Amino acid sequence: MADIAPSNRLWKSFKRNKLALAGLIYIGITVITAVLGYLITPDQTPQANNMTIQLSIKKPGSVFTMLRVRKNSPVEEVNWFKKMLYGQPDEYSNVPITGYRFVKDSIIADEYIGDEDKPEKIAYNIFDVVNGSGITFNNKGIVNKPAITNNIKNAYTVKNTQDQIIRYQIVKRKYWLGTDLYGRDLLSRVVLGARISLAVGLVSVIISLLVGVLVGAAAGYYGGWIDTALSWVMNVLWALPTLLLVIAISFALGKGLWQIFIAVGISMWVDVARLVRGQVMGLKQFEFIEAARALGFKNYRIISRHILPNIAGPIFVLASSNFASAILLEAGLSFLGFGAQPPTPTWGGMIKEHYGYIIMDAAYLAVLPGLAIMLMVYAFNLVTIGLRDAFDIKSENTRI
Repeated sequence: MADIAPSNRLWKSFKRNKLALAGLIYIGITVITAVLGYLITPDQTPQANNMTIQLSIKKPGSVFTMLRVRKNSPVEEVNWFKKMLYGQPDEYSNVPITGYRFVKDSIIADEYIGDEDKPEKIAYNIFDVVNGSGITFNNKGIVNKPAITNNIKNAYTVKNTQDQIIRYQIVKRKYWLGTDLYGRDLLSRVVLGARISLAVGLVSVIISLLVGVLVGAAAGYYGGWIDTALSWVMNVLWALPTLLLVIAISFALGKGLWQIFIAVGISMWVDVARLVRGQVMGLKQFEFIEAARALGFKNYRIISRHILPNIAGPIFVLASSNFASAILLEAGLSFLGFGAQPPTPTWGGMIKEHYGYIIMDAAYLAVLPGLAIMLMVYAFNLVTIGLRDAFDIKSENTRI
């Protein structure tokens, strides 16, 4: 009977750890949610930045009636792929109302301004509501110069326009997780915040692996003055607090998302390099490496084909651990103002905006993004433990 492939043995061993498997499933669901992004969020505008100041700090589950008034300037409708990546600008302005009535060619709305018992009366021309301002019409209600979309097609009469408004432009909107300080949908921003955290984690881990494996393999394999010089650099960087190092790099590169990718990635390569160096130093003494040298294989081939595949387990374990660390670092930088800049939704930035409400009756504004950070980091730590057990790696060997 044929032996089970190493990858199958690894997967079977990993599955036996139910907590690690649950962590992996949670990460997978979060990744799918983050990738779909704007396609599944209630607020599909870029950065989920559709502000309705009147709805500032509303409780989870709040429902409001909205009058959707078409904007004057045209808005380009993007395809589903661009919408998934960047969002779709809203062609309507959303006005929260508590009631309305039609008077000839006008709609009189009771605009919600924070108190349902004291609304503010506001009037709109019904043709402006449907088509934007600048529309002319005669006394019979027929549009003379229709700057009109296909939404109402040929129904230009007052009655049909009123029906159009009632059917399509007076809608109920539910805020499942409530609204933030600026009246933005909190659920949408939490979902998009996952995209930022996962992106920073992925890119940072890739950068740290590329630099760390290269430096660590060179130091461990060649030894001598190369090992001395590279080890000195690693020890100096190892002695610096990670967060302070990332802040210093951010100061040098400037504020922004790509700067965070580079800063976090550069700060984490030392862990990888120290691990790879120790593993390579132990493995290069084995007989199969000596045999490869005797056969005349080049050092590059020995390292890439014979050494690195045999230390992939510890590297994967450390990469999973570093992913969690990168998420925490990004959240910390965003909280301090060095991360992605507003209005980009980040979990750390959302905590910064609302941490003052923790002692009030709106603690959920900071607790929800904090809970999202905690669950994601915990999931990656569970996966790290599962990988360590599956590769049969002693915990003390994951940091050399």
